Amino acid sequence: MRILIADDHTLFRAGIGSLVRAWGMDVVGEAGDGFEALARARELRPDVILMDIRMPVCGGLEATRLIKAELPETKILIVTVSEDDADLFEAIKAGAEGFLLKGMSEDALSRALESLAAGEPALSPALAGRILDEFARDRQPKAPDEVLLTPRELDVLRLLSSGATNREIGAALFVSENTVSFHMKHILSKLHLKNRAQAAAYAVRSGLAAEDDSPVDHPNG
Repeated sequence: MRILIADDHTLFRAGIGSLVRAWGMDVVGEAGDGFEALARARELRPDVILMDIRMPVCGGLEATRLIKAELPETKILIVTVSEDDADLFEAIKAGAEGFLLKGMSEDALSRALESLAAGEPALSPALAGRILDEFARDRQPKAPDEVLLTPRELDVLRLLSSGATNREIGAALFVSENTVSFHMKHILSKLHLKNRAQAAAYAVRSGLAAEDDSPVDHPNG
């Protein structure tokens, strides 16, 4: 995994860099503000950017928006001291795939990077719950959108909202993990969403997530 570290504190960049290198990952570059992060991302095309929020010149939230607009395949993990729900919510809206507090353990960072490598969001259950609550308050269900989804896509969305990974969704629906990824791409495109966290939130606010929802086997996959 190729990582870019964006933080205005040199010692923090050095510490995180040493840690992820020890795990066999490649730190391809560093940035001290959001605009520098954008320039370095364009140049280096990292797999993951560890992004601080509070930086001079251009903060991490704006940098995330700019980078995701140009490099949507680059995953962004927010690493911050901010526990403000507004920052968490805006980070996910901007396209970030994960959010960690700087007081995290080494294991928490390791698990987050493993999740991103597997194509999964890097959020603790508590943070995911706060995001879902915020999305549920932010918008009302939009029934016309649901018509755009096939029955199989609705099944995937329901299982996603319960916290299932692509592998678990595939096992429940008797399809391959690649097929689940294919369905997820279509769901995000049809609903104009940026990532799995937003898709799960959509399912909750649309009433698609049932407490005991069993997948329905549709013969066409």
